[in-house]
Amino acid sequence: MSAILFGSRWLQLPLYLGLIVAQCVYVFHFMVELIHLVQKVPDMHEADIMLIVLGLIDVVMISNLLIMVIVGGYETFVSRLNLAGHPDEPDWLSHVNANLLKVKLATAIIGISSIHLLKTFINAPNLDEKVLIWQTIIHMAFVASAISIAWIDKLMTHSDDKH
Repeated sequence: MSAILFGSRWLQLPLYLGLIVAQCVYVFHFMVELIHLVQKVPDMHEADIMLIVLGLIDVVMISNLLIMVIVGGYETFVSRLNLAGHPDEPDWLSHVNANLLKVKLATAIIGISSIHLLKTFINAPNLDEKVLIWQTIIHMAFVASAISIAWIDKLMTHSDDKH
């Protein structure tokens, strides 16, 4: 029975493979937007260029988030990647655990939310005031959540060090 329970972790493998497919979709979307930017740049205003570039940054940040979930989640919950000594091994991977992954994901979500909020403020004259207020409130909720997650992780780590 314990072998079945332990082996069930491999059921997550298709989920991580699906996230790799999602990563491919983001790469395709990035390239489409980049080509659009390069083709249209002579006819664009600076604010429009900035909005597209922020969109590209947003795609990169979401892609980074996907990599953290794919690599960190697989390493934490499925199987070791055996990358010790590999020159491309990310620094954070050597000490990844579920709590660290949560904190990293929360801070990545704040970064993504910040980009969305910046795009909203740049485009503020074209938006309703309620949109600005609600996006700011949602962003602050993400910040508060990330601070809470990091604080709880620190408390738990400090508590574990005492034992």
